[in-house]
Amino acid sequence: MKHARKTTKRMRIVIGGTLVGAAALGTFAVVSASAGSSPSTAPRSAAGKNLARSTHLSADAAGRAAQAVLDAAAKENQRVSVAVVDRNGNTIVTLRGDGAGPQAYEAAQKKAFTAVSWNAPTSELVERLENAPTLKDIPGTLFLGGGVPVDAKGAPIAGIGVAGAPSGDLDEKFARAGAAALGK
Repeated sequence: MKHARKTTKRMRIVIGGTLVGAAALGTFAVVSASAGSSPSTAPRSAAGKNLARSTHLSADAAGRAAQAVLDAAAKENQRVSVAVVDRNGNTIVTLRGDGAGPQAYEAAQKKAFTAVSWNAPTSELVERLENAPTLKDIPGTLFLGGGVPVDAKGAPIAGIGVAGAPSGDLDEKFARAGAAALGK
């Protein structure tokens, strides 16, 4: 019986050592094979026709546009909030002007989102509601004047939304001032 235990222990050691050696050798073989693969047999990345490039507004540019909005509003003694969103409707920057109402912050974000989503000023979209009143039911949108899209090469890259002035026309005027600041 004693001999059987030693054999079993010995066998375990031999088997364990063999498995460790085989695993190490297998890893070495895989690494060596991968390193020496020719380009035609190497795994391919998702490059080329599977990827698309897009243009995005930088955070710095979004900040400049937002500040231009607040400056234009201040010249007319208006207290507004401004939001700049990216091409996907994600907020890049939001600024609440001194004295702007609490509702203006969220309204500015929704106007910016709406403008970039439809690549049209929100004042134009308000007119579309006459023919398609359910558009206003889409979550996150606000069909009031004050949102403008920002384009690059004919494609929307951002939206600027402004809220807090006494009219959507003024909000949109200030939003356009922010978009114009991006061209400088």
